[in-house]
Amino acid sequence: MANSYYRERSKPYEPGQKAPFKVSRSKIELFMQCPRCFWLDVRLKITRPSSPPFNINKAIDELFKKEFDSYRQQAKPHPIMVEFGVRAIPYQHESLDIWRQNFTGVVAIHEPTNLHIFGAVDDLWVNDKGEVIVVDYKATAKTSEVSIDSDWQVSYKRQMEVYQWLLRQNGLKVSDTGYFVYANGRMDLDSFNDRVEFRTKVIPYKGNDAWVEPTLEKMKACMESDVMPPIGNGAMGGPCEFCTYARQRTELTIKELQSAHAKKKLPETRAPKAQKLL
Repeated sequence: MANSYYRERSKPYEPGQKAPFKVSRSKIELFMQCPRCFWLDVRLKITRPSSPPFNINKAIDELFKKEFDSYRQQAKPHPIMVEFGVRAIPYQHESLDIWRQNFTGVVAIHEPTNLHIFGAVDDLWVNDKGEVIVVDYKATAKTSEVSIDSDWQVSYKRQMEVYQWLLRQNGLKVSDTGYFVYANGRMDLDSFNDRVEFRTKVIPYKGNDAWVEPTLEKMKACMESDVMPPIGNGAMGGPCEFCTYARQRTELTIKELQSAHAKKKLPETRAPKAQKLL
């Protein structure tokens, strides 16, 4: 059986290769967090263990898309856009369905690095200035008000900024301000009754994609190197938990192997003869 950590979806990067190498938006985030995990992924196809799919979040995404699509067809703002003072309507574009697909998405070839960058957007709106607005759907369930102020949510902001950069590379006039449509499952109700209620909030974020291209240059240098980079950070802060686990498990394995080897080298001892019972 093939090793589950070695995935055949794409070939490893070969230093100096001429063909463009595909790098998803999530791989950029991986590099930002932990260059070592990124290097192991693109050079050796040793990927981080995958987490279970977030099927409830996926369902909410799909329902949001259907809901906003109905207003897209009418060229009218969704009521929640009006509620939160967003002067825009859902954007119509012939490539929108492609841009939403996970393994196609919005594509740009970064010529200095020859990297094929892609990422799938949740939604796009357009304001009265003709600027395209990046929209990202999020869902959670917590007793406090949702926000994007936590340190770990920098990944959300970088995600939006990569999408803004990709769309600009495709010649679109893109607004610096994007929006998170954030649904929060209510936990204050008395019962479930086969129904979860959500409160949805539209949160603006002013992005800055100036970091993207310098980061792509650093990623390419990392990919070209035969030296494994240092350990980075975890998504929630602190050292990368995947690298920490791998190190601790390796140390334990080495210790056990050394102990077993030492036991084999010990001289055999004879057990004392049993005394004859009188």
